[in-house]
Amino acid sequence: MTKPLNIGLIGYGFMGRAHSNAYRQVSQFFDLEYQPVLKACCARKEDKIKEFADNWGWESYETDWRKLIERDDIDVIDIGSPNNTHHDMAIAAAEAGKMVLCEKPLAMDTAEAEVMTAAVEKAGVPTMVWYNYRRVPAISLARQLVDEGRIGRPFHYRATYLQDWTIAEDVPQGGATLWRLDVDVAGSGVTGDLLAHSIDTAIWLNGPITSVSGATETFVKERVHQDTGEVQPVGIDDACMFLARFENGSMGTFESSRYARGRKNYNTFELNGADGSVFFDLEDPQILQYFEYANPSTGKKVEDHLTGWRRIHVTNFEHPYMDRWWVPGCTIGYEHTFTNALADFLKGLETGDHTQPTFRDALATQKICDAVLTSAAERSWIDIS
Repeated sequence: MTKPLNIGLIGYGFMGRAHSNAYRQVSQFFDLEYQPVLKACCARKEDKIKEFADNWGWESYETDWRKLIERDDIDVIDIGSPNNTHHDMAIAAAEAGKMVLCEKPLAMDTAEAEVMTAAVEKAGVPTMVWYNYRRVPAISLARQLVDEGRIGRPFHYRATYLQDWTIAEDVPQGGATLWRLDVDVAGSGVTGDLLAHSIDTAIWLNGPITSVSGATETFVKERVHQDTGEVQPVGIDDACMFLARFENGSMGTFESSRYARGRKNYNTFELNGADGSVFFDLEDPQILQYFEYANPSTGKKVEDHLTGWRRIHVTNFEHPYMDRWWVPGCTIGYEHTFTNALADFLKGLETGDHTQPTFRDALATQKICDAVLTSAAERSWIDIS
């Protein structure tokens, strides 16, 4: 017997669309006890949220997020609004006994994230943060290879996340479309927006990060603010790079920029170990590259004439999530990662196992982001508590 799960979504932008699509699709592709109901969505501008609700099939809408949270017919609050709103919304939702889903990064900074995590844990409500790249089948396969011992002792982890959409000096900051360039709304630039994804993936694949040393740069120092029309200083980081040490003894390098001409969403990682390596590029998402040096079952080195990188086309039914989608050889896209994540969350409600990343998992990523920014400001290594 299926159980309806009434969703209240806050936000109608890029993430609002991605989440709405997941709620509409998940029950068609996954066999689940809980069935999402698009009960209500919320945003301040009534004309915009009404249009959004009509388009995506939401039953109703609100213009005050507090009223949405107070509604008795809402089970889950999904926060897809800008970063500076997450704190108050998550705490209010937890105190109202609602399950809480939240876009990344979890908060503006570690202090906020700690309060939010304490609130949801005190309330005992299930949580998930939408680090959706964990649910790319190729990345999930990389995790499987690590768990199977195919990488062996890890030595190096390197990640890049490059885009190019803010290079022009006449791009404004702030407002509904460019709030990610406004430090008062976003909290940080590429560190919280892009590298947070890279950090979450790295922790998931290679374990905790214990210390970092970072550097940041803001290439365009002033931009016009969309809301005021005034030229204001730019407070976010346009580029960030940092070195990292992992608890398992391996070393890491991370780089992110929105000034990498020609790179649209170049999100890559490579993990090198004693027995093998994996490499992934989000712009070629159906492929996982794998180098096998030693077989974990036999402990024997692969014969020299057979060594080399192999390109695994991650579309077989044996690969993570792919038995729920199309026939082998047919790829899935960006939007499917949100559906996969939602399916895991709903399955976790059935089994009682909290689906990662929870608020506490996202808090670990937030601490690393803040440590990187502190390190860049102080020009020193920072230990992660």
